[in-house]
Order: sequence, then C-alpha cells, then structure tokens
Amino acid sequence: MKVTVLQFPGTNCEYDTKYAFEKLGAEVEILWHKSEEVPSDTDLLVVAGGFSYGDYLRSGAIAKFSPVMQAVIKYANNGGRVLGICNGFQVLTEARLLPGALKRNEHLHFISKHHHLRVVNNDNDFLKELNVGDVVNIPIAHHDGNYYIDEAGLEELEANGQILVRYCDAKGDELNPNGSVSSIAGVCNKEKNVFGLMPHPERAMDIILGSDDGVKMLEGFFKA
Repeated sequence: MKVTVLQFPGTNCEYDTKYAFEKLGAEVEILWHKSEEVPSDTDLLVVAGGFSYGDYLRSGAIAKFSPVMQAVIKYANNGGRVLGICNGFQVLTEARLLPGALKRNEHLHFISKHHHLRVVNNDNDFLKELNVGDVVNIPIAHHDGNYYIDEAGLEELEANGQILVRYCDAKGDELNPNGSVSSIAGVCNKEKNVFGLMPHPERAMDIILGSDDGVKMLEGFFKA
C-alpha cells in the first residue's frame, strides 16, 4: 500500500503520520505543498496535522490555495481516498471537500490530552475494523477544533451516515471538550472516500505512549 502525506509550511505531524503507516506496512512518501501532482501510485492521501502557514487568517484557509490542493481535489473527485487529521481536517473543510467548518474551541483554550471517541458509523474504509459503539482513546491537540454545521447540514450528515466519531467518556457517554455540534469529532463526505477528524490516531500507535487504539482506526485502509 502506498500512502502519500502532504507537507505544508508549519505542518508538524507528517513524520508521526509516516511512522504510523510504515508501522502498519505501508510505503510512505512525503509530498511538499508546491507539488502539482499526486503520485499516480497513491492508495491513500493524508493531509497531516500541525499549523499550516501558522494558522494565519484562519486554520487551513491559506493552505487551500497551495499548488498541491488542485491535485488533491482532482484526486478526491476521481474517487481517491483522502484522510485529513486535525489541521488536515481544517484544510479539507476549507477546500470544501468536507462539509462544515472548524471554529475556536468553546472556551478559547488550546486542548492537548487523550480523549475518548465513540464510533458512530463504520460503513467506510476508515473505520471498518471497528464496531459501531466501540470507544477508543485518542490524543487531541487543537485550538480550533469546534466543529460547526447548521441544522440542515447536521440532518444530512445523520441521514447519510457521514458522522464518523463523537467525543465521549470512557463509558461512551457524551463528553464534549470543545463545543462541537453534536459532539462531532470526525466526518466523511457523501461518497465516503474523504475523511476528516480532529483527534490524532497517528499518535496512538504504541501502548507505551498511552494508547494503541490508533492502530485499528488506520488498519481499515489496508482492508479495502
């Protein structure tokens, strides 16, 4: 399996992401933002986390104008699988590859800790190795992780099975750290080939670091 990881100025999770997918057996290439094509052998394109362009203007808002993003949009529109993690999720919403938007956390503080997530839908390549209702413990690290979508958009997400995971406690009960609408932590597009989430599964690959729940989250891409 070939995984291509995007790198923007300010990205800081590309090497964590590379490590995670190599641990699962993938070949990984890091692609600079000035590239104008996605490698033709790419099986999964990952927009990694960090602070692209220093989060100036608005998180992900400048990155969407990078030369590589036209290739990313073309790749996604042709059915290619794309995963956006944290800042990558923000970039994908700014590029309109995913619905909704990410706002400042409700209490205006940067949050960095492990937090539990409950799987809402697994009818997709991303979460197919998990069951609906499973609870995983995954790190979060964001200042603008407050997911927003209007009421009509939320109803559409629910109807189409586009909500991937919700924030919860260890028992699976709702526990919202940032004010996200309906405690949403991740969504996909209608076609279920573009995925985005604020938590960092690539940082949950080794139990010695607090959790290896990220392994099952990412393994689904290998079972497609």
